[in-house]
Amino acid sequence: MIYAHSLVTDQRSEAGDRHLAYALAFIAGAINAGGFFAVGHYTSHMSGIVSAVADNAALGQWALVAAGLAALLCFILGAATSAWLINWGRRHDRGTQYALPLLLEGVLLAGLGLAGMVFGGGPLAVAVAVPLLCFIMGLQNATITKVSGARLRTTHVTGIVTDIGIELGKLAYWNRSPGAQVVADRPKLRLLGRMLAAFVGGGTLGAIGFSQFGAGAALPLALLLALLGTAPAAAGAVLRRREA
Repeated sequence: MIYAHSLVTDQRSEAGDRHLAYALAFIAGAINAGGFFAVGHYTSHMSGIVSAVADNAALGQWALVAAGLAALLCFILGAATSAWLINWGRRHDRGTQYALPLLLEGVLLAGLGLAGMVFGGGPLAVAVAVPLLCFIMGLQNATITKVSGARLRTTHVTGIVTDIGIELGKLAYWNRSPGAQVVADRPKLRLLGRMLAAFVGGGTLGAIGFSQFGAGAALPLALLLALLGTAPAAAGAVLRRREA
């Protein structure tokens, strides 16, 4: 519990940022790939959703345009909610400022999983699940952005892969002349590579879980998020008990 608290507390460390990024990249991969099995849509890929909106508008498929815009709006609302919760927590209780959006994400994911287990699939379930999953993805991506000072993203794999390519290009550059040297950021490259691996690993397990167990596969992910979200309060209680 103390370790989980160290990942979301306002007194942060680089190691804590890395470990939180790995955990959230794993969860994002699991939700994104697993969600595809559950509802037939990837919900963190805003570039694809916006492109689909443009394509459907050109074809006159206005119902699909409206669905795409709703998904985009929900992703934006998720990011805005994360920013609001973090700033509210910063003013009222700095120990929970980053935990609140993760706890909300866990609650929403658990609710989605339980609803899927009880009511099953169907057009109505998909119509509700896709915007909600987009909201969750926006919530998470904004949270890790705020935690890391805009250095990391967990649902935006295009950015991760682009940064890996940049660092590999710098690594391969031959500094033949004196002066300013082109040097790759090897620690950053390792971090990005591990985040990509965590996303792929989460996606693989998420796809297997959702294909085998359906919406119930969301519950372990919700439990992990709940652990991160409740850790600050629990750790604070432990510390107060020790001081007493």
